[in-house]
Amino acid sequence: MTQNRTHTCGELRLEHVGQTVALAGFLENIREVGQNLAFAVLRDFYGVTQVVLETEEMCAALKGVNKESALQVTGVVRERDSKNPKLPTGDIEVVPTGIRVLGRCRHNELPFPIRRSREADESQRLKFRYLDLRNPEVKDNIILRCNVVSALRQAMTAEGFLEITTPILTASSPEGARDYLVPSRKHPGKFYALPQAPQQFKQLLMAAGFDRYFQIAPCFRDEDARGDRSPGEFYQLDMEMAFADQEDVFAVLEKVLPPIFAKYGKYDVASAAPFRRIPYLEAMDLYGTDKPDLRIDLMVQDATGALGACGFGPFEGNTVKAVKVTGFTATRKQIDKLCADVEVQSGQKVYWFRYDENEEIVGGIAKFVQPIRDQVVASLGLEKGTFVGLTAGSLLTAQKTAGVLIKLLPALAPEHMDRERYEFCWIVDFPMYEIGEESGQLEFCHNPFSMPNGGLEVLKRAAAGLVDPLTITAFQYDLVCNGVELSSGAVRNHDPEIMLEAFQLVRLGEDDVKSKFPALYNAFTYGAPPHAGIAPGVDRMVMLLAGEDSIREIIPFPMNKNAQDLMMGAPSFVTQAQLDELNIAVTKTEEDE
Repeated sequence: MTQNRTHTCGELRLEHVGQTVALAGFLENIREVGQNLAFAVLRDFYGVTQVVLETEEMCAALKGVNKESALQVTGVVRERDSKNPKLPTGDIEVVPTGIRVLGRCRHNELPFPIRRSREADESQRLKFRYLDLRNPEVKDNIILRCNVVSALRQAMTAEGFLEITTPILTASSPEGARDYLVPSRKHPGKFYALPQAPQQFKQLLMAAGFDRYFQIAPCFRDEDARGDRSPGEFYQLDMEMAFADQEDVFAVLEKVLPPIFAKYGKYDVASAAPFRRIPYLEAMDLYGTDKPDLRIDLMVQDATGALGACGFGPFEGNTVKAVKVTGFTATRKQIDKLCADVEVQSGQKVYWFRYDENEEIVGGIAKFVQPIRDQVVASLGLEKGTFVGLTAGSLLTAQKTAGVLIKLLPALAPEHMDRERYEFCWIVDFPMYEIGEESGQLEFCHNPFSMPNGGLEVLKRAAAGLVDPLTITAFQYDLVCNGVELSSGAVRNHDPEIMLEAFQLVRLGEDDVKSKFPALYNAFTYGAPPHAGIAPGVDRMVMLLAGEDSIREIIPFPMNKNAQDLMMGAPSFVTQAQLDELNIAVTKTEEDE
């Protein structure tokens, strides 16, 4: 132990009664009962211990000492008269013979009560994160993260993977998100980029003859925050396998992840191998999302034939999708709020009706459905007492809106969701290409380095106009758990000829590929092995295991939603001398806006 303590604040038990001990920790609380009697609670990383001050000298030693000051307490352990069964140390207390202030808290008022820091405004929590982390509940999430990362390392090593670190300063490449750029002092006008992922480096390791690679990799993307994504940086279990295909990757993660989820998760039930495989188009058709939460037993049905011509304007000429819920007892007010919440999240309206116990259509758009009741009941297979939610629009719009509805319905119909488990699935056969929302042109849907189903032949047929590029699928896959996308992966396109043909379809010629991906392209011309990989997000994984809704709860020092570090003051202005040294001219600052 250190010179300041012989035991921790979570260690003492009845067997220590009579011993003289030294504890060190933070003064969590002090309660004065009389002139020469006070009860203090000392907290360290490991727990809390009650300290009983019974002399004028000891009470004076803590007079004027603010909460959260760091103390050393030397004293004798004794059995408590009034035990606290809720505490591991609740059978004992320490009667001090000496108290020393090791680090004085110079603030009479804290930004928030330590034990209730999670109730504080998030900006205050992030600004004073070092105090927030003193809250055992917050600290436990970070401990969980450490344990999970350690378990992942052990499991991957046991599977024959080597942990290899890849560069942080690298070249900018078009990988789907904005790069963080780092100016080069020695090469004026040129920039490094922080890696969005170690994608090219891990593929180069395969070309170099390494068989199984992994690392807990930091990734940097200049993108907006959301509940399951932290702005700026995140970590992933990055892995790649040579001479491997999709099933090889699946087999590794299906062996590695379930024991970790079962051991460290809030729920102790996790899917066993093999995880369910769901083609992308099937996932969209059945669940309205490529991130289905399989704990929910609700699915999407096509209602276009039954309701498309019912006379209700929003359905005419559109795809209509239905989600039916048996045993639904929500009130009209609750249904209206549900519909409003779906519209907020999807930007689309939801319509509804009930098929009641009297076999009548009531509520919502009932007047349009009642005239064709028998047809609708038969087509959708309705039972008495069923609620039907309806979405309409293009196929994709109707599907996605129905997917949002399914996600929100368990709040009103909890019997349709088995919450206390981890349900994994693989989403497979993603489209190779899509039409970009901003460009309106053909773009890669997932990873540009993926192997297309059909190889070179299907790409050549697409280039010749014989195949619609949007129908080409790729050996791309997502790992989904409880409705959260943990990871994307793919079998890589390791053949230079296939690579050039794939990029040709998105208007990038041979010179573009060679200039944007010089190392990867050249390496593949020297004979690269077939290889495949994936990279589950560590942050999202721990968020699920901890049962948290926000990813910031499991990151030691997270940024806020605006990608600001309120504690360190980043991003910040720098001096003109620093800019001059890097040959940078600032044309606009935040103060100008």
